[in-house]
Amino acid sequence: MTVIVKYTGVYNADGGIVGEVRYVIGHLLGTAECALCDITHSPVRRKPEWDRMVARLGVPVTVLHRNELHADLLAATASTPLPAVFAHHADGTITVALSAEKLTSMGGSVTEFENAILDR
Repeated sequence: MTVIVKYTGVYNADGGIVGEVRYVIGHLLGTAECALCDITHSPVRRKPEWDRMVARLGVPVTVLHRNELHADLLAATASTPLPAVFAHHADGTITVALSAEKLTSMGGSVTEFENAILDR
């Protein structure tokens, strides 16, 4: 495997006002869940510790909603349960860095996310 040049996290939720409202209502009703959302956001806004962690990593980290994916990520996400974090390698390949199961096991912890990325 070549060097990782960036990470992209993909939420198990759609972006835009309708998508955001649908997710919030679904989350409150227990019909929608996104472990990556729990890691990056508090109930009100993005977690400041998330921003500090991203700044420390030294590798760009982007997060996108599932309806905001670029063509290169569509193929990578097609058979991968969301949410997930994908590693973009210097040779152009994209691999799963953190699975939905792994993200769920983090229980919303930014520290556990950082440790998992650094252990790769």
